[in-house]
Amino acid sequence: MEKNHILIIKIKDKKWLIHKITGVLYKNSLNIISNWVFVDDESWNFFLRAEIIWSLDKDKIKYELNNILWRNVIIKINSTWKKDIIILATKEIHCLWDLLISNYRWELNANIKAIISNYSDLEKISNKFNIPFHFVSSDNLTRKKHEEKIQEKIKLYNPDIIVLAKYMRILEGSILKNYKRKIINIHHSFLPAFIWANPYKQAYNRWVKIIWATAHIVTKDLDEWPIIYQWVKEIDHTYNSWNKLQKEWKNIEKYVLSKALNLMLEDRVFIQWNKTIIL
Repeated sequence: MEKNHILIIKIKDKKWLIHKITGVLYKNSLNIISNWVFVDDESWNFFLRAEIIWSLDKDKIKYELNNILWRNVIIKINSTWKKDIIILATKEIHCLWDLLISNYRWELNANIKAIISNYSDLEKISNKFNIPFHFVSSDNLTRKKHEEKIQEKIKLYNPDIIVLAKYMRILEGSILKNYKRKIINIHHSFLPAFIWANPYKQAYNRWVKIIWATAHIVTKDLDEWPIIYQWVKEIDHTYNSWNKLQKEWKNIEKYVLSKALNLMLEDRVFIQWNKTIIL
């Protein structure tokens, strides 16, 4: 039975790469639906993402590609089926709600396996969509111990991606190690300028002129996140209350997180040092 798969390749650039890769696919009668290629001038790394109609053994194709590309090559063949995701949240609802609604409407190519939170506030929302909810309190626990309890819940589902939907705790340690490059986060535009309670009100009081949000891969280096997607909007005097500014800002956060997650679900995000290539 033929199914769509995504072929991902990263290798040092050299002559005839596309010819060699497509030659293997042609020899095995595989049809390319779309193909994106990029060469980074700084590192001379070659990146390829191709969507292919697939009916053969993936291991056979990987073996043939490895033989012809030879060494220092990363090859992945992923299905276009839905990926399993876990959502971590705290109290804010807007990003979580947006993902749940998109998933309910079949607009998100994912299976939301569970929601995990350090507060119980969002359990009713989770129940509305029949999604398992795990409340893991951080009270009287060290950060390390709390993360261990969070990780126990995550392991129940073996997710492909972990989404931090306004999860207001910094992750570190074993979670980052065990789910390297699988965790995405969203934050407002003015870290570290407005880091305390209600950054929207702080920004309004300063009469900011632009607002934006950033979605990124979570890493242990807090200021060196590989950025997946950003969105910017100009602000003027018509935003005459912090609540109005907050509403607009939350819309941007929802959009940016949803866009970044979809790029991850479609295997379009390549990590190059502390930056990303989107194909």
